[in-house]
Amino acid sequence: MSLIGELKFFLGLQINQKEEGIEIHQQKYLKEILQKYEMESSKPFPTPLSTTTKLDQGTESAKVNETSYRGMVGSLMYLTASRPDILFATSLCARFQCDPRESHLSMIKRIFRYLKGSDNLCLWYPKFSSFNVVGFTDADYAGFLVDRKSTSGMAQFIGPCLVSWGSKKQNSIALSTTEAEYIAAAACCSQLLWLKQQLEDYGVKLDTLEIKCDNTSAINVSKNPVHHSRTKHIDVRHHFLRDHVEKGNIMLTHCRTEEQLADIFTKGLSRLPFQHLRVRLGLIPMSKD
Repeated sequence: MSLIGELKFFLGLQINQKEEGIEIHQQKYLKEILQKYEMESSKPFPTPLSTTTKLDQGTESAKVNETSYRGMVGSLMYLTASRPDILFATSLCARFQCDPRESHLSMIKRIFRYLKGSDNLCLWYPKFSSFNVVGFTDADYAGFLVDRKSTSGMAQFIGPCLVSWGSKKQNSIALSTTEAEYIAAAACCSQLLWLKQQLEDYGVKLDTLEIKCDNTSAINVSKNPVHHSRTKHIDVRHHFLRDHVEKGNIMLTHCRTEEQLADIFTKGLSRLPFQHLRVRLGLIPMSKD
C-alpha cells in the first residue's frame, strides 16, 4: 500500500489525513444506500431510535419481504464501521430477520431518515501523545421484550480515540441489574486485554487498564471475593473479570450515568443526551476542505 501513495479509500472507508488528525467516514456508501432504498428525499430524524420504541415480534402487523429487509439490515451493519451511533438500533432490527414485520421495517426506515439528516458526520482521530486505554461498559437490564435478555454495550478508547465498540444481546437471562452490568463489564474486560496485547506487540507496555461503570454493585462484586445472592447465578466464565481485578490488570471505576459513553449502545436516547454522547465518541461534522 505504501507504493500507491497516501491512503484515501479502502473497503468502502474514506480517509482524510490532515495535520491535526484523521477523518474516517463512508459518505459515498451512505449516499448510495439512501438512493438504493429511495430514502434520499425523506424527512430527517434527530435520533435513530425513539426512547419509547420497544420492538417485539410484531405478529399483529403484516409481514414484509425478507430479502429486502435483510438487505437493508446488511447495508446498515456495514455502515456501523464508521457510524457507531446507529449500532444499537441496527443490531436491534437485525434480531428480526427471520420474520420481519411492518413495525420492524418502520424502525429500519427511521434509521435511514436519521442518516439522511446526519450524512456529514465522520469519526475524528486527533493526534495525541498518550496511549492511555480506557473502556466504558453498560447494560440495559431485561430490555429486549421477546426473551427479556439484557443488552451489553461497550466502548474502548486509546487516548481520546474510539477504537472498538459493541452492542450485543447477552446469552443468558440476568436476574438482577448487577448481574447484567457485571456480565457486560466482563465482555469489556476481554476486549481491553486483547487491545493491551496488540499494543504490546508494537512495543507499548501498559499496566492497569481502567473500565468505567455506572453500577456500584457490579464494581463491588469485582472487588469482593465472597459470592452473595446477587452473583450466584453468574456463569463461571464471567468471573475471570474478578480474577484480573485481583491481579491488577483491570480496575473498575465509577462514572456518572450522564457520562457513561456506552449508554448509546444499549438503549434509545432522547435528542440532547444522544448528541452529547455522539460527540464524546468522536463523531463530528466533516471539515469543508
